[in-house]
Amino acid sequence: TPSPPPPTSTTHTDTMCSPVCSMEHLWMYAAAVLLLLWLLVWLWRDSLVISDIGENYVFVTGWPKLKTILLDVTDSSSIRRAMEWTKKEVGDRGLWGLVNNAGRSLPMGPTEWMRMEDFHSTLRVNMMGVIEMTMTFLPLLKKGRGRVVNVASVLGRVAANGGGYCISKFAVESFSDCLRRDIHYFGIKVSIIEPGFFKTAVTSLEPIERELHRLWNQLSPEVRDSYGEKYFDRYIKVQRLIMNMLCDPDLSKVTNCMEHALTAQYPRTRYSAGWDAKFAWIPLSYAPACLLDFFLRTVLPRPAQSV
Repeated sequence: TPSPPPPTSTTHTDTMCSPVCSMEHLWMYAAAVLLLLWLLVWLWRDSLVISDIGENYVFVTGWPKLKTILLDVTDSSSIRRAMEWTKKEVGDRGLWGLVNNAGRSLPMGPTEWMRMEDFHSTLRVNMMGVIEMTMTFLPLLKKGRGRVVNVASVLGRVAANGGGYCISKFAVESFSDCLRRDIHYFGIKVSIIEPGFFKTAVTSLEPIERELHRLWNQLSPEVRDSYGEKYFDRYIKVQRLIMNMLCDPDLSKVTNCMEHALTAQYPRTRYSAGWDAKFAWIPLSYAPACLLDFFLRTVLPRPAQSV
C-alpha cells in the first residue's frame, strides 16, 4: 500500500497562525469594550448635577435680563465696586460662579483697514475685561470653590477676519487654559464656551455695515485704490450672506452650555454651542493652515491690485 502523502505547508501555516489571529481579535474586542466603557462613564459623569446649587451665588457679566448692579468691565474702579457689593451679598459662602459673557465684536474687517484704537476698543472689553474680572473675583471664587465660565467663540479657534475680535477670543482661550491648570488644586473649575454664529446684537448687519463704511471712508486714497470699490461691495455682500445663512436664533444652545458648566459635578473644559460650531468651525480649526487659508480666500473677494 502506498504511504499517505506528507502534510502540506499550508496546513502547518494555518495551524501556526491561528493563535496569532485569535490574539489580534481578542485585542480588538478588548479595545472596543474599553472604548464603550469610557463612553458610558463619560455620559454618566456629564449627567451628574450638584444637588444644592440653588443656594449658591453666580455673577454674570453682559447679561441684559438680570440687572442687579451697574458694571463697566473696562473700568477698574467699577469692577472693584462690583466685587465689594458681591462680597457683601455672598458673605462667608463665597462666590459659586463667574460668567464672563460681556463682549463686543466691532469693528471687524480687513486688518489693514484698522487703526490702533479699533484694536484697543475690542481688546479692552473682550480680553482685559475678562482677565481683570476673573482676577478681582478670584478670592471669592476660592472661598466658594466655584466655577469660572468664559465665553469665547469659534473665532477663537479660527481667525476668519481682521480686527480685535479674533485676537481677543484667542486670548480668552489661552487665559482660560492657563487659569484652569493653575487653580485646579483650589477646587475651582474653568470652562470655555465656544459659540458659533447666533442672532444677537453682535451679529446684527446694520452696525456691521456701518462700521465697514466708517473703516472704508477713513482709508487713504492709496490704500482704497489698492482694494477697489468692487472689493468693498463684495466684502459687504459676503458679510450679509454669512450672517443670513449661519446665524441661529436659538440662544438656548448657548445658555444650556452655561447652565451645565455651572451645575454639573464634572463640567466640561470646552463647550461647542451651535451646529456650525460642532460640524464646521471646530473641525476646520484642526485643518492644516494652508487648507484653511485656501478656504477663506475662496470665500472673501480679491483686491483690485492683488498680485
